[in-house]
Amino acid sequence: MPEARITIDPAFQIGEVDPRLFGSFVEHLGRCVYTGIYEPDHPTADKSGFRGDVAALVAELDTPIIRYPGGNFVSGYRWEDGVGSRDQRPQRLDLAWKSLESNQVGTDDFCGWARGVGSEPMLAVNLGTRGVEAAASLVEYCNHPFGTYWSDLRRRNGAADPHGVRVWCLGNEMDGPWQIGHKTADEYGRLATEAAKAMRLVDPSIELVACGSSGPQMSTFGDWEATVLQHCYDQVDYVSVHSYYEERDGDRGSFLACATQMDRFIEAVVSTVDFVRAKGRYPKRVDLSFDEWNVWYHSREPERDRWDRAPRLLENSYSVVDAVVVGNLMISLLRHADRVRIGCIAQLVNVIAPILTEPGGPAWRQTSFYPFALTSRHGRGTALRIVQDGPSYETADFGRVPVVDAAAVAGGGGEVTIFAVNRDQHSTVPLDVDLRGYPALRVAGHTSLGGTDPEATNTLSAQQRVVPRGHDPIAVSDGHLRTELPPLSWNMLRVRAS
Repeated sequence: MPEARITIDPAFQIGEVDPRLFGSFVEHLGRCVYTGIYEPDHPTADKSGFRGDVAALVAELDTPIIRYPGGNFVSGYRWEDGVGSRDQRPQRLDLAWKSLESNQVGTDDFCGWARGVGSEPMLAVNLGTRGVEAAASLVEYCNHPFGTYWSDLRRRNGAADPHGVRVWCLGNEMDGPWQIGHKTADEYGRLATEAAKAMRLVDPSIELVACGSSGPQMSTFGDWEATVLQHCYDQVDYVSVHSYYEERDGDRGSFLACATQMDRFIEAVVSTVDFVRAKGRYPKRVDLSFDEWNVWYHSREPERDRWDRAPRLLENSYSVVDAVVVGNLMISLLRHADRVRIGCIAQLVNVIAPILTEPGGPAWRQTSFYPFALTSRHGRGTALRIVQDGPSYETADFGRVPVVDAAAVAGGGGEVTIFAVNRDQHSTVPLDVDLRGYPALRVAGHTSLGGTDPEATNTLSAQQRVVPRGHDPIAVSDGHLRTELPPLSWNMLRVRAS
């Protein structure tokens, strides 16, 4: 296999990585909440009913922000149902996921839990079946200190201090025909504008996310963003982007390269946002919130025909291949860190998630847990613009793509971390990293995730079948780091002074 070459120089920077790029998502869907983060009868449950074993794994992921409560769920949600005494909360039909919602977890519960695991809550408001008044009231409930109906209700419900929720989503995927309260771009743009204005009147310090199109495959994509932002550009700070990936028709080569699609998607949305900015002559810049992304085998989901509490939905089991793709998608996000300021892997527990649980039993890490956790921990600092060359291969979906894809981040103390994937399914690839711009860096640690079985997963009975592997330290010689990337692998190289 020909050598892959990467050149890194401190003078060539993309921008600072917002820690919120490593966020996640909790929706009232399947077992994400009930028997996921919350299970009062579990042996590790705290006094509020949240699982301690899950909280420990979430803290290990180091997710600075978590989006809640949806997702499709939010478009039919009455937030008032989830506050106050638990024995007084109503059970409702969740029309989005054909489930029974007990409302045992709601706004106060989630905000308290999120802060407890070191995360900032990112709340979505219902712009499907509700609108301006309910959205403004929720901001008042969460963020106003005291002396008004909603703020004093929060205090009576046990939260004396405001939750201080900074980031708010103005609905969810409103261009999707599946969405409760689905709207046209003009309808949504006008509603989002008025909701944003009212919410900012309650708390001028908040940041707001407008719904982008539900994905690049939508017929509305592009026109939706342009129309919505022409209504609300001056009222919002971010536009949301959502995209999921799966291996189709046995085409693993294209699946391993799907970060190419993420790159193109981000760049297309940025172009549309900047067009609206230029057309409207707006001085401020709107950035992106990639608040739903992951590998999701959507095409394998069966139809449901009954109402259940916390059914087992979307519980994908992730393989080595899936973990490599998740790591590559994070490389794409780092590559666009100047414009993608928030990212949320969807979701956090059980539902297409890096963490799985069993009711009354253990919680464990999926294969995808590791590239996310390690990138979250070591991918903070300044994203660097790398120059890359090397072998490539042909894909059905994206044409010719590089075998090795990489990103680099300069962290504290002069350390540089390189994240790289080897997409070749059979061959080791030699890698040469030119670090002459960093003459003080002398030694590199190498961690990889891969293995001889691409289908290997972590299961209840084999929870650590797939784990990261440490390699011997690598010396930097004549300003070059030389190593080998195992076949079908995600890799992290940390270069530091000796």
